[in-house]
Amino acid sequence: MKRKKLIFIVLIISIIMSTILLFDKYYPSPGLSKVKIGDRMAIWAVTIILLIYYVRSNSKPQLVPSVLSSEKVANKERDKSNVSFKDVAGLEEIKEELQETIDFINNSNKYRKMGAKIPKGILFYGPPGTGKTLLAKAVAGETNSIFLYASGSEFVEKYVGVGAKRVRTLFERAKKEAPSIIFIDEIDAIGTKRNLESNNEKDQTLNQLLVEMDGFNTNETVIVIGATNRLDLLDEALLRPGRFDRHIFVGNPNMKAREQILEVHTKNKPLDKSINIIDIAKKTHGLSGAELANIANEAAIIAVRNNKTKISIEEFDAAIERVLAGLEVKNPTVLLKEKKTVSIHEAGHALVAKVLKTEMVQKISIVPRGQALGYVLKFPDEDRYLLTEQELMNKISALLAGRGAEQLVFNEVTTGAKDDLDKATSIAREMVCSYGMSSLGPMVVDEHYIKHNYEMLRVEIKKILDKGYKEALRILEENKDILHHVSNTLMEKETINSEELDDIFKIYEKPMDCAT
Repeated sequence: MKRKKLIFIVLIISIIMSTILLFDKYYPSPGLSKVKIGDRMAIWAVTIILLIYYVRSNSKPQLVPSVLSSEKVANKERDKSNVSFKDVAGLEEIKEELQETIDFINNSNKYRKMGAKIPKGILFYGPPGTGKTLLAKAVAGETNSIFLYASGSEFVEKYVGVGAKRVRTLFERAKKEAPSIIFIDEIDAIGTKRNLESNNEKDQTLNQLLVEMDGFNTNETVIVIGATNRLDLLDEALLRPGRFDRHIFVGNPNMKAREQILEVHTKNKPLDKSINIIDIAKKTHGLSGAELANIANEAAIIAVRNNKTKISIEEFDAAIERVLAGLEVKNPTVLLKEKKTVSIHEAGHALVAKVLKTEMVQKISIVPRGQALGYVLKFPDEDRYLLTEQELMNKISALLAGRGAEQLVFNEVTTGAKDDLDKATSIAREMVCSYGMSSLGPMVVDEHYIKHNYEMLRVEIKKILDKGYKEALRILEENKDILHHVSNTLMEKETINSEELDDIFKIYEKPMDCAT
């Protein structure tokens, strides 16, 4: 590079001198009369040679793709993260675990005195939107070490050797600037399992990553943090201790964590005094941190749309419906007959769910949202981690109750139960293949067994679905008056909340016989 600049400077000087001498030939000046013709020819010749050389060096054809010839690495150091652990809510155990790693980087001597070694790699895995990338940013914000960010896709190129070179360059830089943290997002893009038949660019990139992670000098403080949604796809050699020593599951938040996450995302928003964050946390069971952040943002947008100065519970309820059920159709063209069918269908769901106490029915609506003509919002009273066989059967009955209500009232079924059937079949399949809750006994069925014994498994799944459907029909038949009352109220008001549904059920409560 320096040589090229020097040649360019000499070329400019030569061009200036050649121009002056050429001008002097036609308009002679006394000062240049002593310059001989031979010297003039030499200066002109040098200028032409330098010009030709410089032009050729710039237009020299590349024999290799620019992506290979360039020494520039795609994994550049990002700006310093302004995220800290204060911005990460609901992951206290994980933050405590990472705090040790940060402390090791900042105060490594006290750990070395005890003979402790820093984990070489930390792998975050879990469903999307649970805060894996946010945790890595928080680690960067909490430590003074160099933070190098890369996504798995940045190492994937069609040219052989590019991915491996980028991995090598990234780790060389990390070692040079230690202590440092390397964060590889979506690591499954390069870390998928190898097999005998594959010998592609991804395998070479993975091999280089394995060598770099296992080839550290123990005195160098370099930590690799990976994030993935698919732990099952990663190569076993990548997961072993010595590479990724710690595997940390980052799952969907529980009720307490949801409350903390909502508080973080609403702290800069003007909330109405009547809002209770705990109630909103209860209504958002099973949602990820990203979805909770989206709900808080949607509530603020809806408040602006309604020309309000503060966000009330109505905006949060609308935001929850927007995220879970989809965009409301303002001018639906639903036939009256179809509207009646939808009201019976949704009333069936709500009735069976309430009778079996599977989940709390928050709202019933026949206002179309997204592709759905109606929906029932229901959430459990409390976070559950274990479900009994009977509770799973109750869930199936509640899912099939919409179809059962159509069968009971109209003596025919419609296409509206497609999503319900899919969810019910999924639960039944898990009961047979994963939970050992069928006549096949306590066994887990793998994909190979399913492939060769599909008919037997199909019979078992059908038995469970038929049992759930039969139970749903029985409950609907016994509470037919309530079904029609809920349906008629939906036809009139289009939506029913939990309090209104309780009032309807109270009307049909049978008084208890008093002892004589």
